[in-house]
Amino acid sequence: MDISKEIARLKEDPEFCQNVGMVLVHNGTVRAWSRDSRENVEYLEVHPDYAKIEAIRQEFLQREGVHAIVIEALEGRFEPGDDLLYMIVAGDVRENVKPALADLLDRVKAEAVNKKEIITA
Repeated sequence: MDISKEIARLKEDPEFCQNVGMVLVHNGTVRAWSRDSRENVEYLEVHPDYAKIEAIRQEFLQREGVHAIVIEALEGRFEPGDDLLYMIVAGDVRENVKPALADLLDRVKAEAVNKKEIITA
C-alpha cells in the first residue's frame, strides 16, 4: 500500500473535511526477533482471514467519530523488514481515533491473522 496515495484517495470524499481531524496509520513490519523467545527470525508465514478482517472493519466503522478505515493485510512469506499489515483510521478527534486504531489493531491481530515464525537455526 502506498500510504500517501491512500490518504489522498480518502480526502477525495466530499465529507472528509467535515468529519476528519485526525488520520492515524499503522505499518506493521516483520521483526528480526521473536517476541516470545527473542530468537532470530528467519522469516514469517502469514495467513489473514480477509472475511474476518472486513467484519471487524465494518464493526469499527460504527464507532463514534470514526469516518473511514482502510486495512491491507498481506499474505505469504515475509522476511525481517518486510511490510505485512497496513491500517488507516480517519476520524474526528484524537479521543476517538487513537483508541479506535489501537483496539482495531489488537482485534485484527488476535482474531484474523495467523502467523508462524520460522526461527534461525
